[in-house]
Amino acid sequence: MLLINLVLKRFFDIVLSAVAIVLLLPVWGGIAVAIKCDSKGPAFFCQNRLTKDGKIFKMYKFRSMVVNAESMGSGLFNYKDDPRVTKIGGFLRKTSLDELPQLFNVLKGDISIVGPRPSVTYELGDFATLNRRYKKRFSVRGGITGLAQIKGRNDNSWNEKVTYDNQYIELFKKQGIWLDTKIIFLTIVKVFKKQDIFEKNNNSELNNLEAAKIAEEEIIRIAHLPDEEI
Repeated sequence: MLLINLVLKRFFDIVLSAVAIVLLLPVWGGIAVAIKCDSKGPAFFCQNRLTKDGKIFKMYKFRSMVVNAESMGSGLFNYKDDPRVTKIGGFLRKTSLDELPQLFNVLKGDISIVGPRPSVTYELGDFATLNRRYKKRFSVRGGITGLAQIKGRNDNSWNEKVTYDNQYIELFKKQGIWLDTKIIFLTIVKVFKKQDIFEKNNNSELNNLEAAKIAEEEIIRIAHLPDEEI
């Protein structure tokens, strides 16, 4: 049954991504022009990410930040009122339109529409030494959206995201493509509500840069805890 659901999942990934790419062509053009008019740099942003079994692929997005933003300020963390986010980028992030180019990643087979969100290659530290709990989420293809995204998105800690991602893997074995359908629907609802877009700095004594550095170190520490300590 699992094999059948995996075949159906890939079939729906191909059909839905291909149809969406064609239907949204006018939107693609409009967004690209708006980005180019708003700030210097390319319309698209490519970043190395990890998917199934730790495979590295280039993930596509519409650029929503200034060029080289990843090496500035709070790095991978995007807090509210982040100065690196462009004017059009703020709108793209609130509406999740910046994620549209990932439909090409789905069509190529890098990721699925639904699955654990692909992490940046260095975000969790060395992939080879991740503990079993964290590595489990990489036993399936990554996704544009997933259970963690409808359960809190950026409001979740990485540890909470991993819990939801691993729950998704087990639930898919029982519910199959029906689970993906529910997650896609709930994702659309969440996008319209514009919820949980930014990470939160929960320590008022630290500025965003300091909070991001501590959070990055803690994420890697937990991801490499011995299995018996999890």
